[in-house]
Amino acid sequence: MRIFRPTLRSRMALLYGGLVLLVGVSLLFTSIVLLNRSIARLPFFNTVGKVTLQDQAGHVRHVDPSAIGRQSRTTSVDYLLHTGLIYFAIIVVIGTTGGYLLAKQALRPIARLTRTARQLSSENLDQRIDLGGPDDELRELADTFDEMLARLAASFDSQRLFVANASHELRTPLAVIRTELEVTLADPDADVAELRRMGEVAEAAAERAQHLVTSLLTLATLQAVGQGKLEVAEPVDLARLVPGVLRAVEAELKDNEITVETDVEPAATVGDPRLLERLIGNLVENAIRHNVPGGWLRVTTGASAEWVWLHVANGGSVIPPGDVDALFEPFRRSRRARNATRGAGLGLAIVRLIVEAHHGRLQAAAPPFGGLAIRIELPRQPSSRQRPMPSAHRAA
Repeated sequence: MRIFRPTLRSRMALLYGGLVLLVGVSLLFTSIVLLNRSIARLPFFNTVGKVTLQDQAGHVRHVDPSAIGRQSRTTSVDYLLHTGLIYFAIIVVIGTTGGYLLAKQALRPIARLTRTARQLSSENLDQRIDLGGPDDELRELADTFDEMLARLAASFDSQRLFVANASHELRTPLAVIRTELEVTLADPDADVAELRRMGEVAEAAAERAQHLVTSLLTLATLQAVGQGKLEVAEPVDLARLVPGVLRAVEAELKDNEITVETDVEPAATVGDPRLLERLIGNLVENAIRHNVPGGWLRVTTGASAEWVWLHVANGGSVIPPGDVDALFEPFRRSRRARNATRGAGLGLAIVRLIVEAHHGRLQAAAPPFGGLAIRIELPRQPSSRQRPMPSAHRAA
C-alpha cells in the first residue's frame, strides 16, 4: 500500500525547486571558476620572485605575490561557498514555495474540471466548465471537455427518445392483441368465424411486432458495424438485386396502382449482399408506402469512374425541404404517414447506416411537385487489374 501519494501540484513544486537547485549549483561553480581566473589574471599575482613593499609608516616588507594570490583565491572561494550556500538555500526554498503557488494557480482549471466530472451522471449532463480566460492549452482542454459533455447529452437524449419510441411502437401491436383476446374471450357466444377474425387480427399485430423487433436488431447491428468492418465483403451488382426486390413488392404495387419504371445498368461494388438488398428493399418499400394511389416509382442504377449509384424516386405529397434530413432518423415518418399502420419509421434510418457501413454517400431531395428522390453512391468494385479491396471476412 502506498503511504505517500504526491499530488501533481507537489510534483510540479518539486520540479521547480529542482530546477532552481540545478541552476543555482551551476551558477555557484561558474562563479568560483570565474573568480579564480580573475584573481589569477591580476598582474601583481603573476610577478616572479619577491616584491618589496613599503607602507605609509615606512616599514619595508618582502612578499611573494604568487603566495598571496593563492591565499586570496582560497579565502575568496571559502567565503563564496559558505555565504553563497546560505543564500542559495534561501533561494531554493523561495523557488519551491513559489513553484507550489504557481502550480496551484495553473492547475485551478483542472480542479474545476475534476469537480465538474464528479458531479456528472446520466441524469445530470448539463454541467459545463466554461473556463474562459486566455486561449491556452488548459482552455483548449476545458472546451474539449465541454464539447464531449454536449455530445454525451445529445447521445443520452437520443437514446431515451429511441427507447421511448420503440416502446410506443411495440405497445401498439401488443395492445391490439390483448384487446382482441379480451373482447373475444369475454363473449360466450363467439363462433368460429369470430375466433378466426380474432386470430387474423392477432397474427397481423404479431407480424408487425416481429418486423419492428427485426428492424431494431438490424439497426443495432449496423450501428456496431459502423465502428468496425463488414463481416461480409464480396462483389455485388446492384442492378441484379433490383428485379428481385420489385418482385417481392409486386402485390403492393398492384394494390396501389403504382407505375414502375426501371433503368438499370451494371453497378458493381463490394459489400454485404444481404444488407445491400435490404437497402434497395427499404427504399422501394418507403417509396410505395409514402406514395399516392396511381403514383409512380422510378429505380435506376449506373456507374462512374469511382462510384456506382442507385437512384430511387417516387411521387407523393409535398415534403418540406427542412424535413428531408429528419426522415433518416429512427422513428421518423413524413407528416402524411404518421398515422400509418405499416412501418415504424426505421426503414430510412437503416438505409443511412448501411450506406455508412459501406463507406458510401447518401443524398435526398424533396421535389416541389411532391414525393422524394434518394441517391446512393457506393465505391466501385476494383477491376481485375487493380488491387482488390480488403475484406474483413472470407468464406472458407
